[in-house]
This record gives sequence, structure tokens and C-alpha cells, in this order.
Amino acid sequence: MSEPTEPTDEVDELVAAWGRVRPDLDVAPLQVLSRVGRLARHLDLARRTTFNEHDIEPWEFDVLTALRRHGPPHQMSPGALLSRTLVTSGTMTHRIDRLSDKGLVERLPDPHDRRGVLVRLTPSGRRRVDAALSALLDREREILSVLSPQQQDSLAGWLRTLVLPFDNAIDQ
Repeated sequence: MSEPTEPTDEVDELVAAWGRVRPDLDVAPLQVLSRVGRLARHLDLARRTTFNEHDIEPWEFDVLTALRRHGPPHQMSPGALLSRTLVTSGTMTHRIDRLSDKGLVERLPDPHDRRGVLVRLTPSGRRRVDAALSALLDREREILSVLSPQQQDSLAGWLRTLVLPFDNAIDQ
């Protein structure tokens, strides 16, 4: 009776092919990072599908969740939104315009700066982002269901270790 074999995926095939044609290269990083890249594509597809079901674009979700996470009254300056979403000021202005046209945010005068404005999540925007977030979390829980809670915690820690140097470089 033969031993059960581990399941294989396309990355295993890719690594094996490189091993045959370029045995001089250490392709070990592909074992991890190619899978991370493939997972990122699958997550992007799952997110886009979820957002489409809630008539929301990924960039809209980013802005609306930044406002929602900020807590009542769910408002921020455009500058604060810039730092949370990592886009240019021109892009943010365009995004706020489009969200305002859809009735998901509103612009209000900043009481502390006569020239400034605040962007506030509308009740409609709050309902839309809450529904999209709930659906997204359901889909992401489903994706992670192949891992135990302990495995999920371990993976989260390992990924944090990998991501931190990149995030710290952005912050500086």
C-alpha cells in the first residue's frame, strides 16, 4: 500500500518545471510568494463579486469603510481620507465627488477651518458599506474555512511579519 501524497497545485508544477530547466536557481521563494500572488487574485475576484452584489466599487468601499471605522459622526477631512486610502488629492477629490453624487457621502463645512470641508458618511452610505462588509466577511470566512482558527492565527502572524517592512517603509 502506498503512502498518501500531499495535494499539489499549479505552483508545485511551476517550481518543478523551473527545477528541470534551471536547476542552478533556488526557486524556493516561489513556493510562498507565487501562492500569495495567486491567493491575492482569488481574493480580489471574491471582493469584486461581493462589491458588485452590493452595487459598490472597490475604491468606494475603501473610502466608505475609512469613514465608517472612524466612528460617529463618521466624518473626516479629505486629507485624513488621503492618508487612509493612499491616493493623490486629485483622485480623492474625484472619489468624493462621485460618492456625493451617489448620495453615499456629503460635504460639510469644517467648523474648525473656515476654508476646509469634512466628508461625512450618509445613512445610505452607512447601510451600503455595512451590508457590503458583512457579505465580504462571510465570503472571507468561507475562504479561510479550510484552516483551523489556530492555523488562521499563525498565518496572520506570519503575513504580518512579511508585510510590516513594506508598511513601515511607506510610513517613513
